[in-house]
Amino acid sequence: MIFHSAFESIYLWLPVVGFIVGLIGTLIGGGGGGFFFIPILTILFGVPAQVAVPTSLAATLPICFIGSIGHYRHKNIDLRLGMLMASAGILGALAGAGFTRLVTHRQLIICYGSYAILISILMLRGIRKQQLEKSNGIEKSEDSYLKKTVKGTLFGFLAGVITATFGTTGATPAQAGLFAMRKPVKVVIGTSLLVVMFNTASALVAHFLIGKIDLTLVYFLTAGTIIGSLVGPRVLKDVRLERVDGPIRLWYALGMILFGVIMIISTFDVISTIE
Repeated sequence: MIFHSAFESIYLWLPVVGFIVGLIGTLIGGGGGGFFFIPILTILFGVPAQVAVPTSLAATLPICFIGSIGHYRHKNIDLRLGMLMASAGILGALAGAGFTRLVTHRQLIICYGSYAILISILMLRGIRKQQLEKSNGIEKSEDSYLKKTVKGTLFGFLAGVITATFGTTGATPAQAGLFAMRKPVKVVIGTSLLVVMFNTASALVAHFLIGKIDLTLVYFLTAGTIIGSLVGPRVLKDVRLERVDGPIRLWYALGMILFGVIMIISTFDVISTIE
């Protein structure tokens, strides 16, 4: 269901939020900045989770679309692998879209916070493993075609499920699969944007039929995300990310843990207020 909420003065901050998220999304890949839409909308703007999820998807789609075009022009997309993961992601998005209607606002927030913490721990574990391999001089060869297909399908499907369930971009599972296949950092960023674009569009269609999308929030957010997603690929063009890949992923993972903890704690504050 589509509706327009009444304008509030605090909404004037949404274009700024959208710009920052759009810029981050195209810089770190997969529209990953869209991860922050849910805690920002629910904690700072008081938007119910069932509304924040599809609204986040609608606001994130321009990031993925514009960012994908920019990265494709700079040859940062593995098109064949990206389409494989996107196809699996569409199925995952359609499978997970109905989950938000089966749980309460509090349960969805707790699930989202727990998911953020779990994924962050897995990211930190992967970073540590790569550091050990590098210090021991271990270099893994590229996966075979069969392994790429299996990994691409698995991680793509998981990204789709996460996208539809939590309204995030599902970027982390997609990027985890691409990193596992030893893709260069810029290719991981560009290809994950392509994957998430299809996942987000599929999940948004599903939520359009069974969810609630606040177009007032979407208008204000996308006004900023469009500009941010145009700037991101240009900034990234001449930057050598290989040297700072580890620190970027480390701080991103720590940030997700922090947001996950805050979201879980916020549910108990809501409960105590009600009681």
